Amino acid sequence: MDETSDEPPTSAVLLDNCHFSQVIFNNVEKFYVPGGDVTCYYTLTQNIVPRGKDWVGIFRVGWKTTREYYTFMWAPLPSDARSDTTVQQQIQFKGLLCFSEAYYLPKDDEYYQFCYVDQDGVVRGASVPFQFRAETEDDILVVTTQGEVEEIELQNKNLRKENEELKASCASLQKQNIDLQEELNKTQELQNSLESLRSNTEKLELELNSLKKENKHLKELDDCKEAELHQLKEQIQNVTSDKERMETRLKAALDHMDQLQSQVLNYEEEVENLSLMDHDKTEQLESLKEENRQLRMTRTQQQEQNKELEHCMEYLKGTEAKLSLCLSHCLQNEQQQNHDLMKELEEQKRLFQILQAKKNEADEENQKLREENDRLLRHLSQAREVSSFSVVSQAQAPIPAPDVGGLLFGNPYCAAGANLGAGAAGVASIRKCPMCDEVFPEDVETSQYEAHVQSHLLECPLCSESFEKSNKQVFDDHMFCHGLE
Repeated sequence: MDETSDEPPTSAVLLDNCHFSQVIFNNVEKFYVPGGDVTCYYTLTQNIVPRGKDWVGIFRVGWKTTREYYTFMWAPLPSDARSDTTVQQQIQFKGLLCFSEAYYLPKDDEYYQFCYVDQDGVVRGASVPFQFRAETEDDILVVTTQGEVEEIELQNKNLRKENEELKASCASLQKQNIDLQEELNKTQELQNSLESLRSNTEKLELELNSLKKENKHLKELDDCKEAELHQLKEQIQNVTSDKERMETRLKAALDHMDQLQSQVLNYEEEVENLSLMDHDKTEQLESLKEENRQLRMTRTQQQEQNKELEHCMEYLKGTEAKLSLCLSHCLQNEQQQNHDLMKELEEQKRLFQILQAKKNEADEENQKLREENDRLLRHLSQAREVSSFSVVSQAQAPIPAPDVGGLLFGNPYCAAGANLGAGAAGVASIRKCPMCDEVFPEDVETSQYEAHVQSHLLECPLCSESFEKSNKQVFDDHMFCHGLE
């Protein structure tokens, strides 16, 4: 293969992608003389547009790509650039190798052919195969002297005589010659058909060699395809097993998701019931708060009445002492006044006994109120243990405030019961985490309480659904269901 400073454009395009009918080669000889000039005639059809880098190369028969050229010449552009007509072109390959040219012609007896290649490296036309062979010399030039010429003339005279003698025998042989000529003509016809058969045989051998090479190449490709097919079958088996495994996992995930949906429905029903209970308990809590406020007011009034009663007792004791002193100093002179004072003292004692009895009644009433408040506090504690979403229990019927209108100084222990009710209301206002039961006082901000509750939850980044951290398996199954979508 020739390597020049100006290489023609080639490509690795196979024969299947070439178009051999766009350029037709004409008057291709069967043999060309090695070392002589070779003229290539070809016709550009209307299906090809010639370009500046098109070239014509000589290829050995059996070539695979355009890189296997033996030598080449640049194809001249036609003078008539119209593409709707055919154009006759010719190129002459120089047979002598000189220092200014890098082209040369082969000198072996292999088969070659002309190929027209465009500037993209794609073959657009190919000729019939031909060979490079030397000419056979049938005519021999003999140089003789004058003496030899005379001897030859003498010999010719003798031969003429002999020829006349032979004419007689020639006449008899002419008939045989005619018969032989007929046989010779038949033999010539057979020889011509034999030559054509030899030429066809050579072409068929070339095609057979090309087909053998193609068959070998196709066998190699077939082996590669079989290996790829075997690999694809293994991949298909792996994919099928993966598919079955994924279907099993999907079925299990769907069953688990159905269970989760049923659990969610149950949870929603429970939340709805708890919300209704929470609403009722809130109303009951408001009622208890109002009752506790009234109890606090009643207890405050009782404390004020107790203070007044104590002042009255101190006043009575002072009065008694004063009266005793006055009686000791003025017993003789003021008997009548003493008698009146004794009556007044008796009246005060009787009043003191009445007040003492009322005080005892007030103590009993206060004891009853304390027992009632203890019972309410126990009931509130039991209600907190029933639901983690509520802070108060189911309240009893509202307790009527005790009637203190019949007492002279009111109930002195009503204020104590009111303070206990206020303590229960304070317990009811405390916030409690529904996850870990941690208790938050009332002055804690709502954002801090919500942040604490959110720390116990896992939120799905796709659908914003929340799950408890303690049940992470449910969250993982939920994310796996998103992955199957």
